[in-house]
Amino acid sequence: MSRIVIHGHFYQPPREDPWTGEIPRQADAAPFHDWNERVYFEAYRPNAFCSIPMPRGPRIVNNFERISFNVGPTLMSWLEQRHPETHMRIVEADQKSIDRTGHGNAIAQAFHHSILPLASGRDIRTEIRWGLADFRHRFGRDAEGIWLPETAASTEVLRVLIEEGVGFTIMAPWQAESWQDEDGAWQAATTGTIDPRRPYRFSHPDQPDRSVAIFFYDGSIAQAIAFERAGSSAERFLDLFEGKFGRFDQVVHAATDGETYGHHHKFTDLGLAYALFVEADRRGLEITNYASYLERFPPASEVRLVPGGSSWSCMHGIERWRSDCGCHTGGHPGWSQAWRSPLRRAFDIVKAAADATFESQGGDLLADPWRARNGYIDVIAGREDLSKFLTGFAPQPLDEDAVARTKKLLEMQRFALAMYTSCGWFFNDVSGIETVQVMRYAARTLELLDDLGGRSVRTDFLDALGDARSNLPGHADGAQIYAGIT
Repeated sequence: MSRIVIHGHFYQPPREDPWTGEIPRQADAAPFHDWNERVYFEAYRPNAFCSIPMPRGPRIVNNFERISFNVGPTLMSWLEQRHPETHMRIVEADQKSIDRTGHGNAIAQAFHHSILPLASGRDIRTEIRWGLADFRHRFGRDAEGIWLPETAASTEVLRVLIEEGVGFTIMAPWQAESWQDEDGAWQAATTGTIDPRRPYRFSHPDQPDRSVAIFFYDGSIAQAIAFERAGSSAERFLDLFEGKFGRFDQVVHAATDGETYGHHHKFTDLGLAYALFVEADRRGLEITNYASYLERFPPASEVRLVPGGSSWSCMHGIERWRSDCGCHTGGHPGWSQAWRSPLRRAFDIVKAAADATFESQGGDLLADPWRARNGYIDVIAGREDLSKFLTGFAPQPLDEDAVARTKKLLEMQRFALAMYTSCGWFFNDVSGIETVQVMRYAARTLELLDDLGGRSVRTDFLDALGDARSNLPGHADGAQIYAGIT
């Protein structure tokens, strides 16, 4: 039987006000209150409760039961609060996939959707640990795989995945630099030489007996789904996969944004449902997930990644999130994204000050402040209250003032990490709502830094933001935009 894996990366940029926790009204999402609500009604709910027209009446199915998927932790938190029935439907789908295949469809995601190759080793580990812990909290089991935001990866990122016990991840085929053939010779991963129908093994650079599996998705199928509306027809959709079948031990798979099914392309949630629950059975296709396949067919070939970091959405590696590399979302000829570099530089100034204050003041309150930060996800996810959490990390009981100060330190770290959410750099102008959102996280970080008496870097921060020039006449630069939100 031929095997198929369809992966959906479900994610929305965080939109909540960092002071209130509420999402303000977003006029361009009308008639909905905000973009989370709009995408929910166009994609998340329709995929969880999809109605397939059948001769004897509609059949309600849950697409999450048949696709591999990750849902961003911040999005899952919002779903749990605002639409708990859909949140539960997603969690139940994972359990049903375990019953069907022996392994769950759900995989984890690094917490804040930041570009991990651009982060420090310490921050990479926190983002991975927070993502894995949030997954454990929601799905009641350890994640077997993880989605790296924008599939952005480097040797250092994969080192951390291996050390944290992650079994596999998913990448674009152009992220491979070379691979080892059956004779042990290394082959350049030129176009078409990486076989997406089998996994590869990436070994720990210092401990070659430890590794993580990488599934390089089929780029042509993903392109057709994401940009050519292939999901509108169940027959065409499955034809794409069947056209790539080879040996019995191979799997044909593709990964796209989960919002493709219903939000980006209307009614493709229905096409996906019909393909998964009707047409696949008629054709005798096995709809499975990565972990189930990996148990039967572990990787046999070694792979090395493109040096310096790479991703699925920037042809220049990871430059989209730090320079004017030429990648953009289209529609504005002549616009520049030179604002990306000073924006990151401004945030780096804030982050360095926040880290220094956290380490110096946290060292007086916590046995190991960085270890405490890694564990703080249990408080964020609601698994543990702050007082109980601190008993495990403070060397001695803390009085009320010390508890309040410790909370500010940990919250400052939370928002300092959130500043680097990738969406802030992805689009075309520094005035975009996603970029304004990460500026809000910077503002909250600076406020907490001031409350704690840390070194003031506000002037340096604003000077750097002033170099982030907008393409719009009404928005001079990042500093002016920042002044309008604080």
